[in-house]
Amino acid sequence: MSTLSVISAMPDRFRLVGLCAASNQAELQKQINRYAPDYAYIESNGSLDNVTTLDGPDALVNLATLDDADIIVVATTGHTAIEPTIAALRAGKTVALANKETIVAAGEIVMREARAGTGSLRTIDSEHSALWQCLGDDCFDPDRVKRLILTGSGGPFRGRSIDNLRQVTPADALAHPNWSMGSKITIDSATLMNKGLEIIEAMWLFNCPLASIDVVIHPQQIVHSLVEFNDGALIAQLGSHDMRLPIQYALTYPERLAGPADTIDLLQLGSLTFEAPDDLSFPLLRLAREAARKGSTYPTVLSAADTVAVEAFLAGQISFLDIAATVEDSLSLHVAGGQNLTLDAVHEADKWARDTSSALIRKRSG
Repeated sequence: MSTLSVISAMPDRFRLVGLCAASNQAELQKQINRYAPDYAYIESNGSLDNVTTLDGPDALVNLATLDDADIIVVATTGHTAIEPTIAALRAGKTVALANKETIVAAGEIVMREARAGTGSLRTIDSEHSALWQCLGDDCFDPDRVKRLILTGSGGPFRGRSIDNLRQVTPADALAHPNWSMGSKITIDSATLMNKGLEIIEAMWLFNCPLASIDVVIHPQQIVHSLVEFNDGALIAQLGSHDMRLPIQYALTYPERLAGPADTIDLLQLGSLTFEAPDDLSFPLLRLAREAARKGSTYPTVLSAADTVAVEAFLAGQISFLDIAATVEDSLSLHVAGGQNLTLDAVHEADKWARDTSSALIRKRSG
């Protein structure tokens, strides 16, 4: 919806070719009626009017490789976007990627395609867009850059102890202090899993050593990320809580054009504060680093187990603290295969992690 807002503000530059949705048929039909795309797909097999409807297991890949489409915006959750993203890159498309799990689970494969072929990858995650803008490049250069610093709001439970988190409800966790997002990413923000996934993303997106990526908690979320250079200079990107800014940057790069995103007034900001994350109360940040360090299919298991655990938490089957416990137990049981990561290995690890974490949840809730 934010992307549609951006292209609506620039009708002379963009034409919508295709749309897809998981299950919100009413909203998708509203968008079709307003923007008149040529093609659409809905995963829940609903009926759509005034558009050519794609269906079948290859629908997302077919959408991502349409001849008339130059830019593919990927904003799904979970691992369903991996194959469409790779297909779009192989087809020479510019892929504007908001889906964290695609890079987390298959970063080695996706970035190989992005750097070897005619396609290109541009991030529209606000933190990684900030790093991209601060670096002025999409690659970490140790001759000039010391470290990448991701910022996070700390979520709604910043400063709380483990004991205080035991009684957290889904409604509590869905109350993000700054951003309006989908339920999965909002819960990931509350557990700090989103920052863990972003560490792995940054490692792949910018070809950056894991040890050179840090996280700081910045409750105001005005500074979206920073880059520290070898001479000691820190360059930060500041912006409003508006996803349209990083989306527009990816769509119009390298131009800087007037657009619909909200601006900020420096005189109204007040103070900006920073603090270290609490790895004890929020262990998923530590677990993400461990999965990244092990590599292979461990990040896939991290991501898939988290998806299952978040769904179980939202359904009232497990507690807030059980999300991290389920992920940790799944990682401890996993044994990775060969050295070279393949899509088959990613799919197998994804299924294994979903089955294993589901069994762990049944045991906990039973």
